[in-house]
Amino acid sequence: MTLTDQVVKNIIKRLIKGQDYRIEVVALINAEFLQFAIDFFKKVVTAKLENKNISLDWYKKVFLSTKLNPDEIAIHSGLNKKTITNMYNSATKEIIIDASNDHYDVLYRLINSLVENQSDIDLCLTIKFKGVSVEPNINESLLVINTLAVKRAALRGGLWSTAGKQVEKYLMVTLCKIFSVPNRYFDQSQRPDSMREVDFFLKDRGNNFHRCEVKLMGKGNPESADAIFARESNVFIADKLSDLNKQQAENLGVNWIELRTENGYQRFADILHKLDIPFTDFQGNLDHHLDNIVEEIFYSKQAE
Repeated sequence: MTLTDQVVKNIIKRLIKGQDYRIEVVALINAEFLQFAIDFFKKVVTAKLENKNISLDWYKKVFLSTKLNPDEIAIHSGLNKKTITNMYNSATKEIIIDASNDHYDVLYRLINSLVENQSDIDLCLTIKFKGVSVEPNINESLLVINTLAVKRAALRGGLWSTAGKQVEKYLMVTLCKIFSVPNRYFDQSQRPDSMREVDFFLKDRGNNFHRCEVKLMGKGNPESADAIFARESNVFIADKLSDLNKQQAENLGVNWIELRTENGYQRFADILHKLDIPFTDFQGNLDHHLDNIVEEIFYSKQAE
């Protein structure tokens, strides 16, 4: 699961300007979910029509078919790949198929039992496509609704996690370019073995390397900060930091930046000065300069 380059660009710009970046991720989740819902409804119409003479479970026949990719099978059964991995410590296609079928059978029985015990409630879901409409019964409608709910949850978890991972490096490069840090002091291709697991590193004039960690965390995630401090990072950059997080960082000698404050990015200049890394104080129009930097970074990325 990836974020589009445009969304990553927008997130970086919002972070540097101290704005809430979350709206970008939410908009992407909505767009991907709604597209999935439309495509899924089309498949339901086609499957229902093509299997109208099958009295047995047409949904299972079509949507848990071994011809589909494992991710689709899992979602259609009411699970997602991450859940299966946590349950079985593996996510091979065979395990996903077996787990999905087992879970689907349990879900199907649950829905049947629920419908039988709630006979005074009915649900009519009409799906119309190219002038042809189908009306799944209440059992089938609940299966469709459950699949949509699972997909939404999977998208939400995956995209929030991916957002942080895909933005980390480009956010750091953007900060370095805002303050005109020479490339050799943040060239990630020169990464030493001791820095293999680090998000980003900076190098000072004395060729000493400094660990940098980026966490798009809110004030309600103190454990995220604890994990960063445990890795002995030299620079810690976050969207939001609590007063406790800041005190922890200072007690441990970790240089921190909270971007969601007015001109929070400017604290990076103080850190560069403290670490003896060459830079130039930024003067000028941030919006214009930021647009140019971000476009330059992603142009270079595409050329690689």
